[in-house]
Amino acid sequence: MKKALIIGLFIFLISPVCSRAGEIGQVCFPPGCERLIIQQINNAKTEIKVQAYSFTSAPIAKALLCAHKSGVDVQVILDKSQRKQRYSSYTFFKNQDIPVFIDSAHAIAHNKIIILDRETVITGSYNFTKAAESKNAENVLIIKSEELANQYLMNWSKHKNHSDSYP
Repeated sequence: MKKALIIGLFIFLISPVCSRAGEIGQVCFPPGCERLIIQQINNAKTEIKVQAYSFTSAPIAKALLCAHKSGVDVQVILDKSQRKQRYSSYTFFKNQDIPVFIDSAHAIAHNKIIILDRETVITGSYNFTKAAESKNAENVLIIKSEELANQYLMNWSKHKNHSDSYP
């Protein structure tokens, strides 16, 4: 009995804390959010727009690359801090022919957003990093709303317009 209780507690602790809010979306608290984000990316059919302050998650980058290779229009805007790293997501995306831009118009471009197919928004405090998944107190909110996705997309476009492309 003790062993079953311990195993059950372990499974609870390593499982993502997620809940659904009807058809409008869901919320997640790590661990497990990276997997949920990747699922959403894998379901994208036409376009994915990303804004990220910090981006070091290899699994999320790989999912974006797979989407790009399957014909999904993937574009990424990163904070200027990503430019300074020796081999960053900035370099990775550019080397994979994914359009990547640096938003240096702000002290910190602190957005953490993925817009999928103009109908789904992934946002929250969650940086797309290993630490967000395994060490930090974070949250992810997935919103299913064309109206809100459109507002996020307009804001994404505004930031893209003042961002620099890879030299």
